[in-house]
Amino acid sequence: MQTETTRYARCIEASKRIRWDIDRDVIRGRSFDLRQKFLPDQLSLIDELPFLSPADQRLLGQIQGRTYANMFGLVERFIGAKMLEISRDHWLGDQTALEALVRFTDEEMKHQELFRRIEALAADRMAPGYRFEATPNGVAEFVLGKSSWAVLALTCHIELFTQTHYRASIGEAGEDVSDLYRDVFLFHWKEESQHAILDELEWLREDAKLVPLERDAAVEDLIALVQGVDGILQGQAAADAAYFLKTAGIINPEHIEQIGDTVLKAYRWQYIVSGLLEPRLQSLLNIVLSAPQLARIQQAVSPLLYAMPASGPLAKAA
Repeated sequence: MQTETTRYARCIEASKRIRWDIDRDVIRGRSFDLRQKFLPDQLSLIDELPFLSPADQRLLGQIQGRTYANMFGLVERFIGAKMLEISRDHWLGDQTALEALVRFTDEEMKHQELFRRIEALAADRMAPGYRFEATPNGVAEFVLGKSSWAVLALTCHIELFTQTHYRASIGEAGEDVSDLYRDVFLFHWKEESQHAILDELEWLREDAKLVPLERDAAVEDLIALVQGVDGILQGQAAADAAYFLKTAGIINPEHIEQIGDTVLKAYRWQYIVSGLLEPRLQSLLNIVLSAPQLARIQQAVSPLLYAMPASGPLAKAA
């Protein structure tokens, strides 16, 4: 127990030390320059569409960057709500843990605001017609209807892959990646690195409450959540591909199909597979799951595992 309290305390210390402000530290009065990429190729996978001109590749990556902001505004809606809910367990108990979760929730609310601001800045510069298909409250209601074990597992997965994205791609991306977007990823990563520790602590605490049959049900919930995320990605990939095709004026049927397939592959890579391959998540799943339970998850996600870069640092990590 003392060891856990110490880990919560370290998260509080880090939260205080790295605390940042949206306007002062991240946006700093800047707007987007459409001559720059929003995402590196290792995330957008635009280098897998060599028939596109450099300008069209850049546009497709910018569309994905806009969706990245909207996706995180969406997931942080349910993450913040879940952390508020589970903080109840600490109200009259470990006050260090309670403070850590209150800070976590406050930071998630700030992240939602940051990504709303990024969406607005992108909308101000990009052509009309972009649509984000999912509604944050509707998704949150679906997610929060599942077991806490499954929601915490999904949350841990999400916050681990944000670190993978920054460390392996954004942090080492070339100069053509937007300075503003690079700072969005940097400052988001700084706080999410602490959140992932808290996710792990709360997930393991929740796991300790379950009997085997309850854990079996929780595994099914987690599979349903991953499938739900993939459903969101399929819809958004179709919408983003259509927006790109109209904006870029592409009419070649073969290219249209390749673009749609690649955008979906990129989204599955960004939001599902890059997290599944994160060693820390694999280690945690091996701790909490039996071999048959782990096999059920592996079978459920196996059709998605094609979605990863063909080359580069993230491909090597995978």
